[in-house]
Amino acid sequence: MIPKLPLADWVEHFVDGLESQLSFFFDIVSAVIEGIVNLFSAVFHLPPSVLMIVILSAVALWFVRWPLALFTFIGLLLIDNLGYWEHTMDTLALVMTSAIISIVIGVPLGIICARDNRAQSLLVPLLDFMQTMPAFVYLIPAVTFFGLGVVPGVIASVIFAVPPTIRLTNLGIRQVPADLVEAADAFGSTPAQKLLKVQLPQAVPSIMAGINQTIMLALSMVVIASMIGAQGIGADVYRAVTQIKTGQGFEAGLSIVILAILLDRLTQHFIKGKKRRGE
Repeated sequence: MIPKLPLADWVEHFVDGLESQLSFFFDIVSAVIEGIVNLFSAVFHLPPSVLMIVILSAVALWFVRWPLALFTFIGLLLIDNLGYWEHTMDTLALVMTSAIISIVIGVPLGIICARDNRAQSLLVPLLDFMQTMPAFVYLIPAVTFFGLGVVPGVIASVIFAVPPTIRLTNLGIRQVPADLVEAADAFGSTPAQKLLKVQLPQAVPSIMAGINQTIMLALSMVVIASMIGAQGIGADVYRAVTQIKTGQGFEAGLSIVILAILLDRLTQHFIKGKKRRGE
């Protein structure tokens, strides 16, 4: 028989090496992420719940239409009535932090893939690996490098949620009509001008679709990250599962559904709006 490869030992040695050599870097990343989460959390908790509900409903009415505003008002009032308002705002802070970091990382990487075929050939298999790896596995290295709490939850969410932004940014830029790119070249545009004034504006609907998927994936991963001490409504879901409290689990799950629908509809509106402008 062929002896078993010591793959687990190799991974352990690699992780231990990173932890010992880059501990200062992980401390910096941890401080930055914790600061962003605390900032969002402070902003979302600052107004009274009723005032925040009115503000979010007004945002939905301004950017979309009255049906979403009505859903936002009733849905958030229900969350407040059930007693999950504070935890829902904590979850929203985690999702916003994860989404922003994913966008900051994902859009530039997508641009690099679109402009360099070699970068795309190297990155696509890694994205396939990231999207097929079970979500729970990301919790292990996150805890190893950052301990328990909010930061590893955000890190795991970013790793899990960033691939759609990279993929769809790459796809959107590559699908820009060739005649527009040729026209920009004919007028003597520099690569930066061509990217900023032609390719990115045309690719915005695709990029926004990637951001929409990233936000939804970040929300799902933030709930899972409650297992490693991440704050938010995911902790209520996890507690209900471990204690077999069906009613409490349904209430917490309903709060997550309301938040997910609200975030999805808002980002979908921006996608459709950009598509109409591009037509």
